[in-house]
Amino acid sequence: MNIGINGYEAVISRFGYAKDSGLPIRVGSSEFCYQLLINIARIDSNNNYYIYLPTSPTQDMPKEKEDWNYEVFTSRKMWTLIGLTKKLAKDANKLDVFFSPTHYLPFNTGCNVISILDVSYLKFPELFTKKDLLKLKYWGKYSVGRAQKIITISESSKNDIIKAYRVKPEKVAVVYPGIKKIEASKTLNMEELKSKFGISNKYILFVGTLQPRKNISRLIHAFSKLETDKELVIVGRKGWQFDEILQAPEKYNVKDRVVFIHDAGDADLPSLYKNAEFFILPSLYEGFGLPVLEAMSYGAPVITSNVSSLPEAGGDAALYVDPEDASDIAIKMQKLLNNEDLRKDLIKKGHEQVKKFSWEKSAKEALAVLEGLNG
Repeated sequence: MNIGINGYEAVISRFGYAKDSGLPIRVGSSEFCYQLLINIARIDSNNNYYIYLPTSPTQDMPKEKEDWNYEVFTSRKMWTLIGLTKKLAKDANKLDVFFSPTHYLPFNTGCNVISILDVSYLKFPELFTKKDLLKLKYWGKYSVGRAQKIITISESSKNDIIKAYRVKPEKVAVVYPGIKKIEASKTLNMEELKSKFGISNKYILFVGTLQPRKNISRLIHAFSKLETDKELVIVGRKGWQFDEILQAPEKYNVKDRVVFIHDAGDADLPSLYKNAEFFILPSLYEGFGLPVLEAMSYGAPVITSNVSSLPEAGGDAALYVDPEDASDIAIKMQKLLNNEDLRKDLIKKGHEQVKKFSWEKSAKEALAVLEGLNG
């Protein structure tokens, strides 16, 4: 079987490139695309692959071989819509199926699979630029109509897609993402974290892009209600509409106990997770919520929201809150700070929960979707 894959997301980053390695900073759909590519290349030797890229493969991509080929080409305008459309027209007889691990398909392609991680653009349109929203709404709708299968990352997202686009349930396949286990050369202790990031006390940890959907302002409000001298450490790059988030510590009189870290690298995350009193992700909506599992994998107890896909990620290993109720968030945070037995129970259950997810399993399930369209 000849399988074409749009690899754009794996090599082009919307969040820049890591200073140490020069590799793309991959989050969301870019991480999903990259992990599927490297794991499919590792587990499958039965099919032939043609990976379409706008630039040369990065050094961490699978090496080219007889059954793994890179089709690298540039396009002066709209690489996927125009350039990839023209390229696939020439390769039409070569491919049995084409997979675009994004919302978007090029025009007039044959047997197609796309991925939609979530429909946050429909639930929170005010958080997107007008240009991005138009692309997601109209080009995305076209792509949904052209696709034979849609891959998404949770049952919650599957239900949202079915409702939003009125597609049959059998058209949407759930492929849970895996966990990127980061191996740090050294785990920093509290003194080293203080020196590097200005953390001066034991802390509660949040990790995620600074944007309204992550509910960080309400988290800071809830934190201000706690009876504790611990700090709140917020790790994440600035996304969009973040001014209110940055102003919230002063608004709620906790400016001296909230630490923002915008430049933490992947190698720093294990230390930040391991030293945290607990991790909290009180998002209003998530396609899946991988940081929940990442925190569990490093032994951090977890508090997260009781909405969207987050209960699928957390299972019985998390403490759940109503993300729209600052008082409920504060009560659960205080409870976890005060109850050592609960902390130990969540840590134990968290280690079991993470065993259910791996990128190899994700790749096998995605490959089964692609192979299921052959004949």
